[in-house]
Amino acid sequence: MEVANLSLQTVQKRYGISADDMIELYKKMLIIRRIEESCQLAYDRDKVGGYMHLFVGQEALAVGFIAAIRPDDYVLAGYRDHAYALTLGMTPEKMMAELFGRATGCSKGKGGSMHIFDKEHNFLGGYGIVAGHIPIATGVAFASKYRKSDQVTLCFFGDGAMNAGVFHESANMAGLWKLPVVYVIENNLYALGTSVERATAQPELYKRADAYGMPGKRIDAMDVLNVRKEAQEAVDYVRAGNGPIMIEAMTYRLVGHGVADKPALQSYRSQDEVSEWRTHDPIPALGKLLVDENILDNDKLNELDVQAKQIASQAYEFADKSPEPPLSELFTDVYTDMKPEGHERWQ
Repeated sequence: MEVANLSLQTVQKRYGISADDMIELYKKMLIIRRIEESCQLAYDRDKVGGYMHLFVGQEALAVGFIAAIRPDDYVLAGYRDHAYALTLGMTPEKMMAELFGRATGCSKGKGGSMHIFDKEHNFLGGYGIVAGHIPIATGVAFASKYRKSDQVTLCFFGDGAMNAGVFHESANMAGLWKLPVVYVIENNLYALGTSVERATAQPELYKRADAYGMPGKRIDAMDVLNVRKEAQEAVDYVRAGNGPIMIEAMTYRLVGHGVADKPALQSYRSQDEVSEWRTHDPIPALGKLLVDENILDNDKLNELDVQAKQIASQAYEFADKSPEPPLSELFTDVYTDMKPEGHERWQ
């Protein structure tokens, strides 16, 4: 992380950020990290049904990008979606309860980890089908343009989703109609256990943008200050009416693809590789900068960590004590509400 070696004056000049804002970025990344670790604990204790994908190592990506948008902009993501909801403002309790399948969850416990949704904060969902949300995000951007608003849509998806057909159809439409969408590729080098080089003829994924009439750029997404700066430039470009843009955010998950993908099973990558990427962990890197520049001392960093762990622990306890949804919820919020024909047979 280059920024850790720069002076505070240089950082503020290069990235246009105050010391207070840097602390906020640090706190958000730290809270996400501790909550994700608590999610893993809940899964290991059989508290969570279904499957789950954690964001450990990728915190700078969500925190940096969402720092660059307005509250009325839209965000959609794939199945690795917890961090986006939390950064946008969903309470940890509501998100954790959703994982536990409880009535107090954001979708009354019906969605689970891969379908976090928060209308209040314009998070239009995490989606479990690879690339399935890309045309939805493109449609949201179309709606913004149709209404003549200047709202921007952020669409996050993994490197593996780049090879799905709907990605190409959506990108072509967005480029053709100059839609206000930022496509963000979470390139963590692996689609589950398949490396980008083994699955994609052109591994420099951002270069595909040119085929769809939009600019593309690859950025370092392990540096939250750099992500924030690049995201702001991309969002400003799109909001100005220039059409879509594609950002390939180079990041790395320090844990497995999903919670069941334990280190012992990860034959697709070496522990030396994981160890090397740990040296680029965005949280200690920013913490080092804050200490080196006397913005915070180590005692304060430790205090923030204790607070983050308490937030995660409180969310876990809230979810664990929350009630399960009543059986009557089986027939609400589903297509059976559509009448008149075909309704009765589902009752």
